[in-house]
Formats: sequence, C-alpha cells, structure tokens
Amino acid sequence: MAVPPDIRDLLVDIRAYSDGRIYDAYKWLRANDPLGTVEAEGYDRFRVVTRHADVMEISRQNDLFTNGPQSILFTQAEIERNLQQSGGVTVKSLIQMDAPEHPVYRDMTAHWFRPANLKLLEGRVRELARRAVDRMAASGGRCDFVNEIALHYPLLVIMAILGLPEEDEPLMLQLTQGLFGAADPDDLVDGVPPPQERDRSALFRMMAYFNKLTEDRRANPTDDLASLIANAKVDGQPLDPLTTMGYYIIVATAGHDTTSSSTGGAMWALAQNPEEFAKLKADPKLIGPMIEEAIRWTSPVKHFMRTATEDTEVNGQAIAKGDWLMLCYASANRDESMFAEPDAFRVDRKPNRHVAFGNGGHLCLGQALARMEMKILFEELLPRLESVELDGEPKMSAATFVNGPIRLPIRYVMN
Repeated sequence: MAVPPDIRDLLVDIRAYSDGRIYDAYKWLRANDPLGTVEAEGYDRFRVVTRHADVMEISRQNDLFTNGPQSILFTQAEIERNLQQSGGVTVKSLIQMDAPEHPVYRDMTAHWFRPANLKLLEGRVRELARRAVDRMAASGGRCDFVNEIALHYPLLVIMAILGLPEEDEPLMLQLTQGLFGAADPDDLVDGVPPPQERDRSALFRMMAYFNKLTEDRRANPTDDLASLIANAKVDGQPLDPLTTMGYYIIVATAGHDTTSSSTGGAMWALAQNPEEFAKLKADPKLIGPMIEEAIRWTSPVKHFMRTATEDTEVNGQAIAKGDWLMLCYASANRDESMFAEPDAFRVDRKPNRHVAFGNGGHLCLGQALARMEMKILFEELLPRLESVELDGEPKMSAATFVNGPIRLPIRYVMN
C-alpha cells in the first residue's frame, strides 16, 4: 500500500515546508505508516522514514544504506535542469560520498572541527558575535533578525576559518544564496519557483573565486582551513579541481545555511514564548540546552536519501535491495516516543537526543562549530536583551531539503 495521496503530496510540496503542514504529514506517518512507500509523479518511488529509532538505525549502517546514487530528493526534471544550469559540471562533496572514499576525505579536515581546535578560534568568534549584538542594539529596538543578524554572523565565522577577507562577505553571501538559497513562498508560481539563471552564474563565479584561492594557498600556505583543503593529498596526489571545489562549497554553504537557520529559529521561538525567554534570562546556564532545543525545533536539514544495498529489515518491515529511503530528520525530532510535547519549545529540555546533525559515519562534520557559534552569540546577546517579541509575521523558506526562517521581524529592548 502506498502512502495516501494527501500525505504524499505534502512530502513533495515545498509550500508544505514553508507553512508547517509537513509536520502534520510527519505525525500521520509516524502513527500509521512510519516506513511508507511514496509514489509521486516525477519521482522515483521511495520509502519515507519518520520515526526517530528508524532514522538512527539506518544512519548507523553506512555500508547497508548508502548515499549513492542520489542523496537528495529531486525529480528527474530537476536533475536535468540543474545539470543544464551548471553546464554539465558536477561538483562532488562529502554528502555524495560513501566508504571507502568518504572517511578518507572526511578525515582530511576532521581535526579542524574538533572542540580543542575550535577553542583556538573562540576569541575571533566572540569578536564577531559582539559586533552582531552591537548592530542589533544600534537598530533602534526593531530589526529583521534573520536578514540583519542570523544570515551574516555565521557566514563571517565560516569566512574567518577559511581565511577569506571580510570585505568579500557581500560577494560570498550572494554566491551562497545564489547556489542554495531556498525559495521565498511569495515567489512561487503554481507552487514552483521561477526559473533562475543565477544558479549557473553563482556556481561558476564561486568556482573562479575558490580556484584563485587554491592557487594562492598552494603558493603561500597559511594556517587557515583553505590552506588545508588546497594542499590536501590522496594517495600522494592533490585533490582534483571539482573535489576541491566540493569541499569549499560544503564548508561555505552547509556551515552557513544550517547555522543561520537554527540561530533564526532560536530567536523566533524565544520571541513566541516569553515564559521560556524569562526562564533563560533567569538562568544563563540554560544557553547550552536552549541551543540544542533550537537545533531540534528548527531541524534545518529536513532529509537525506539513502539506498539499500541488500535486502534487510527495519523495525520488522522488509526493505528490498535498491529501495530509496528518505530519512526525515525533522520528523524524527518531533517523535512523540522520544520527546515529551515534541512541538513545544523548551529551553531546559533534557534529555534531548535530536538527530538534526545526522548519525553514524555522516554525522555532521561541523556540529561542534555550529554549537560554539550559537552559544557564543547568545552569551553575548542574552545579558543585554531585556525583552523580545514578534513585530510582524515571520516566514519560512520553501524547500524540501534545507529550510528555515527567511524573515523574522522582532521588537526588543536592549541595555
């Protein structure tokens, strides 16, 4: 039996991710068909995995459930359009790799993202956080938190670890948003974003930027992450240009979009829940748990796809070799069997075993950096923020893969 049409349609409708209806679909699936089969027009058939335990189990078994051949849910038409817009250029990054390739490339930079090394960057990150808080204070008690704070602060952090000049921030924001910026629901025509030639332009402009950076770091290596990527070798050979580009892109975009979405989600939830904000103000030690709750509650990465390499079972249900599975992290993070009142935002939620960063061999490489960025920002902001409330209608982006707040008007008092 296939998933009912009304639930199926929500899973592939980007508008449902913007207006929150996707959570209704997730809830129905968890209760009625947690490993359901989806047959949607234009898509290859796939299984939808919605329970926390099942997402964890599949994520742990990286040999049995692989990324290839397609790790994100696209229609064939979308794949062809993306290739056309990129001129046939396919950039390969960690999220498309499987073992034995994946661990080799992951280990190249893994030490950079460990807490001990990130500690060395804390001073620079705190400086950027203070500047962001100062900008917020200078805004006269009203701002769009996403577009004035949450989009810029994480990007500046990523640029700092890559060693990019701060004056390139407008260009990098334009390029990262051009490549991966999710659609504004107000721009949709019949539920579909308008064709955007900017994607092709952004890819080639980003390639030109990072190719020049690679040449410079190979000639003049420094101690930044860009130098590590530029001078990395596999089997004694430098990375090929497209793999090098894939590494830059995954660092520059994944580290930006997801953290900015979680940061915006945190402020959205605090503005909506004054009792939780008061709880946090009264006990700053709750900043850490609040960060975890914001990441769970927002769950910017909504899914990744996995392919079964052999016949198996998950939670007693047969999975056939070749089955394509949609791991719904945002559903797992609202699973009633794992989280009490899962739709509520609780700054003191404990335990909080969310899977927003994935699990297993593909556990997010930058998770410690994301946590550090958010923690430092709120450590700087919370002592100065006396009150906060919504100052208009917030808006979520429209996308099935990565989505989050794209507008968050707030009114606040700062000291």
